Amino acid sequence: MGVSGSGKSCVGALLARRLGVAFIDGDDYHSPTSVAKMAGGIPLDDEDRREWLEALANLIGDHRRRDASLVVACSALKQRYRELLRQGDPELVFLFLQGERAQLRERLAAREAHFFRGDAMLDSQLRDLEVPDDHEAVTCSIGDVPDTIVDTFLEVLPRCRG
Repeated sequence: MGVSGSGKSCVGALLARRLGVAFIDGDDYHSPTSVAKMAGGIPLDDEDRREWLEALANLIGDHRRRDASLVVACSALKQRYRELLRQGDPELVFLFLQGERAQLRERLAAREAHFFRGDAMLDSQLRDLEVPDDHEAVTCSIGDVPDTIVDTFLEVLPRCRG
């Protein structure tokens, strides 16, 4: 979890590969309307995100019912969003990719062919972000390389599960 540009897709795909489980990029589940809004520089609101989060929670729940693990890349900016996702799996573990605005902005500027664009969009996500505490998520710095982030997460993951 984290704001756009934090490396969720890259780290998530690597983590899934290392765990040998499925990977879902939450961006692929945004409605066409939401994608168009973001492409136009219009931030999403809670209502825009609700259906998207419910769809992801359903996917998470489907995997749990099949006793299949998966990794989902999703911003999960607010605590209530994370709670909604946990409706799919109460034992869901979050990895929060934390970074400074300047580093995030630089990463976003380097992106090609992605619908999320502009400083206003990043600033909106940073305003909406409710930073999780240590009981809610494992926090890693985006200053670390993806392999190091995944190593750190895998080291603490067994302690995060009930």
